[in-house]
Amino acid sequence: MAECVVLVPVLGRPQHIEPLIESLYSTTDKASILFLTTISDHAGQEAVKKSGERWLRVPWKNKGDYARKINAGYRNSTEPIIFMGATDLKFHPLWYDRAVALIDETTHCVGTNDLGNPRVLLGQHSTHSFVTREYADKRGTVDGKREVLFEGYPHEYCDDEFVYTAKSRGSYKFCKDSVVEHLHPLWGKGEWDDSYRATDDRVRDGYRLFTRRSKLWTRR
Repeated sequence: MAECVVLVPVLGRPQHIEPLIESLYSTTDKASILFLTTISDHAGQEAVKKSGERWLRVPWKNKGDYARKINAGYRNSTEPIIFMGATDLKFHPLWYDRAVALIDETTHCVGTNDLGNPRVLLGQHSTHSFVTREYADKRGTVDGKREVLFEGYPHEYCDDEFVYTAKSRGSYKFCKDSVVEHLHPLWGKGEWDDSYRATDDRVRDGYRLFTRRSKLWTRR
């Protein structure tokens, strides 16, 4: 069994499935994929089924879809290391080994370089991160056990809360040389679709919630 599970929430974008799989397995033999799909997303499910990789249906709700899928993937896998992925990623050589080398008795969360987000490029944030199962089991979110991400965010800012919480616990490091490129249209690396276009409304709601919850980790 691989030592790492790459959790990949799926919502549309079936054309991304095969390139993602090829990118992952061409750069490491230490990780395997678990796709997390939505029941009503027939195109996404068909692409995942065709791939032959592991997959799991996750019930749909109006918010927190990404976080709920990550948490479902964590609870339905056993690998000691978890990577929180997405369909629009490109894994670069040595992305895995360079990041995992930073995991030790105190560091259980490691951020990767997405080559796009300005805060990531400054080493201040990570949009896609590693987390150990031990951390998820024993620490969880800032106010919840046996979960990796807080499910209250529409989408954006669940990664911010994860990083800030891990930093407040002294459990986070950023690995600039672990490159997991985010092929987002904002960086000119993909095509805009309905999910990308919905970002503005989600960001406003997510930021308000993030601001309210920030006292949970700043008090530590």
